[in-house]
Formats: sequence, structure tokens, C-alpha cells
Amino acid sequence: MSIRVSSNQMVYGYQKQLNDANTRQTTLLEQGDGSKLHRPSDNPVDYSKFIRFDTSLNENEQYTDNVNSALAWMKASDAALVNITSIQTTFKEKTIAAANDTNNTVDMAAIGKEMMAEIQEIVSLGNTMQGDSYVFGGQKDITRPFTLSEDQISRGIAKTLDETQQGFFAGNLGVEETGTLRQMLSLTGTYTDSSGNTVEETYYLNTVNGNVYTKDFVENGFKDKLAANSSATVAAGDEAGTLSGWGSTVKVSDYFKNTGEITANGLAFSDSITVNGTTVTLTFDTIKQQVVSFTGDNKYVSMVKKNGTTEPSADTVNATATEIFGTDIFDDTASGNAPSGTAMLNQMLTVHAKVVADDHIWLDTDGATIADEAHAQTIKAETKMGARTQLYNSVNSMLTTQNEIITGDITNTSSTDVAKLAVQLMQEQTIYNMSLSLGARILPQSLADYL
Repeated sequence: MSIRVSSNQMVYGYQKQLNDANTRQTTLLEQGDGSKLHRPSDNPVDYSKFIRFDTSLNENEQYTDNVNSALAWMKASDAALVNITSIQTTFKEKTIAAANDTNNTVDMAAIGKEMMAEIQEIVSLGNTMQGDSYVFGGQKDITRPFTLSEDQISRGIAKTLDETQQGFFAGNLGVEETGTLRQMLSLTGTYTDSSGNTVEETYYLNTVNGNVYTKDFVENGFKDKLAANSSATVAAGDEAGTLSGWGSTVKVSDYFKNTGEITANGLAFSDSITVNGTTVTLTFDTIKQQVVSFTGDNKYVSMVKKNGTTEPSADTVNATATEIFGTDIFDDTASGNAPSGTAMLNQMLTVHAKVVADDHIWLDTDGATIADEAHAQTIKAETKMGARTQLYNSVNSMLTTQNEIITGDITNTSSTDVAKLAVQLMQEQTIYNMSLSLGARILPQSLADYL
């Protein structure tokens, strides 16, 4: 029995094989753009890998952009902090020089002028910008953060304790942060002596517990107790008296703004203690000076650098104003005021005012301590910034390595083997041409020819 095959079947079979050959050739030609994956059906497994690798690459590039932006931000911040610490070093030297009582009024005026120029430069550095953002403005980075007042205001005077005094009074000052000033409020005590004369003396108020100490005890008397016992600390009976309510119902914020500017309540303040049977009326000491105000915030700016949970301490790229300029008795945690962000700057302006006032004794004690602590506080902020910069540099290197690995994975998964493609194309082209030639020879011209 013979099997008869119609010409239509032969033509159909031939056309199908020819079309398949053409499809294979077209598919290979598509790979001429360098990619062997154009649709999921090309290779479902490799296409799935390609999508995962491509997503990872996009994430890597985004994190790399974040890190580069963060590094630019931190480099601008670090450069400003380096300049600030350099200026503070010079400021400290001038403070020590001004404390020398051989300086005359002209000398002090000249030193004061140089100090003001240095403070103005620090304020300018505090307004450093990266792009259109102020790097020390916190999250309010589009607003100029630091402003030096043109007019002088009445500011409270604080007694700034040196290292030895801090150790003696440390248990009840309420401020424990390294680099932040530990202070008492300076008061003027007025009384009438046995001769009927009005006498004024300086006292110091511990605002945490209301204890009032004589100037002589805070500056000299405590040394006798330390000489007798090197581990001695302030004790009951050392105070000249106590003002009730301080540390609970009464706080610094009731009388002073966070910049130290005295309020109307502060100007009206009057209280008293009894010393050796004599009533001493106490009021706040003040000084006329300019102040620096801060209009930013103390919030951190984060730029995420990798997958996973956020790390606020490690992802932070800015230094806050409080980190740079610390706090003082007018804006620390015990004051009742919000942090001013300008504590050390305003204390430095107090030093300047004391230089102009030719107060050598104050400069030799409080002034030198303030200048030293201001420098130490900024150094601390600069060190933290340097550590974070180093961390971001390490992450940047890691992201660069990851980018190379991911790019290699994408290449291995989706890229065309050019040499292999060229061979396959020549094979398919040869097969296609042979099919055309063979078909022209063997296919029946018509049904009559076949029959």
C-alpha cells in the first residue's frame, strides 16, 4: 500500500521548517544588541535572575548616591568645624593674654576687637552651606541658622566652675555631659553693715537645689576642705543660705531666656538669706553684651546607606548646634529652657564683654575655663563627625565592590556571547539559504506535475 502525500502537505511542511529557521535566525539577530534576554520566554530562569540582579543594582546605585551626598555634606561640615576649633584656639590664647593685669585699657580694647572678629567668623562658619542647605541647621536646613544681634542685651552672669571646682560640687549641679559647662548663677548680695553702710558682695546660686554660696567659698574656701580630705565634696553647712523652690517649682527659665537674656521677671527678682544674723538681699548679676540666636533645630539628618533597619546614630550626617556649642546654665536639662544651640558662643561673647570691661580677675578664672570648654566641646563634635565620615567612606568602598559584583552577575546572566552568536548566525543563515535552494528544486511546480 502506498501513501500519497498531497502537494499542500509538502508545501506546508516545507514552509513550517523554513519559518522555524527564519525565527531562529531572527532570535539570534535580536541578540546583536548585546543582550540575550528580551522577554521572559527567552529564558525564564535567567530572566528571573536578571530582574533580581537589576533590582539590587538600582538599590546599590541609590545607596551610593546617598553616601556620596552624605560625604559631601560631612566634608563641608568637617571643614567648618576644623576652622572653628582653630579660631577657638586663638580665642583661648587671647583670653589668657587679656587676663594679664599689665594690659592697659587700650590693650584690652584691641584684644576685644580681635575677639569680636573671631566670634563673627565662627557665626559665619556656623552658616556654612552645602548646595542650598545649611549644614548646621538641623532639619530646618533652608533657613539661615545663626544670627548675631546688633544690639546689646542684659544677660545673666554665671560662675563657671573649673575642673577642681566641678569635682567638689559635681554631686548636685545637675549637668553631667562631658564638655558642657557646669555653672552657678551669679548674684549680688546687698546688706547694711553695723556702721549703716550699704555693702555689696557676690554670691553664687546652685539652681538645682537653691543653695547659695559665698564667692570666697566657691573660689577659695573649698580648697581647705580638699586639703584636709582630697575626696571631699560639698556638704550641708557649706552654703550661706538656701532659696526655696529652686530645682522643683522654680527654674532658670522663670527668669532667663535660653540665650541667657534676662526677662522682666528676672529684673524684678529679689530674695534674701540670713548670714550671721544679717539679712542679705539677692538680685541677679547681669552684663550688657550681644548674643547669638539659633533659628534651626537640633534634629538629625539621616541618609540611609544600606538595606535593613535604620541606624539613627550611624546614618546621621550632620552635627547639631548643641553638639557644637554645648549647653550652659541657661539652657541645660535642669534649666527648664529648650537648648539654645548657641551656649558656647554666648559665653564667648560674655568673655568679650569682660575683656572690654577690663575685668582681669574674672578672665583669669571663669574666662579661661569658658574658652577652654568651648574649644573642647567643638573638638568633641568634630571627632564624632570624623568617625561617621570614616564609616561612610568604608560603606562607599563596600558599595563600589558590590556594584562590580552585581554588574558582573547581570553580564553573566543576560549578555550575549558574541563569538558563539556569530557562529550560530552563520549556521542558521547557511541552513536558511540551503532550505530556500532545496525547496526551489524539489517542490512540485503544480499538482499536474506531481501526478
